[in-house]
Amino acid sequence: MKIAQDKWKHFYVGIVMGIVLQAAAAWLLPSLLWAVIASLAGSIAIAYGFELFSLYTGKGHYEVMDAIASVLGAIPGIAMAWTYQYYA
Repeated sequence: MKIAQDKWKHFYVGIVMGIVLQAAAAWLLPSLLWAVIASLAGSIAIAYGFELFSLYTGKGHYEVMDAIASVLGAIPGIAMAWTYQYYA
């Protein structure tokens, strides 16, 4: 099974999104656990929100698998940022 190139782009963008959201959430929230929950929820909201934006404006192509690829990329991004925050 070959994964389409645009899904890889969403995956890589998701990694960056996860790192940024985890860093921001850890700075704003008192607990790393709440930061992980908030950054994952934010990643889901942003990924699907972008797809909804594409659907309603006609700018881009609406596809749920793009949002899933972004969230799947955000998970390792969150994990990398959490690891750095926890052990630093």
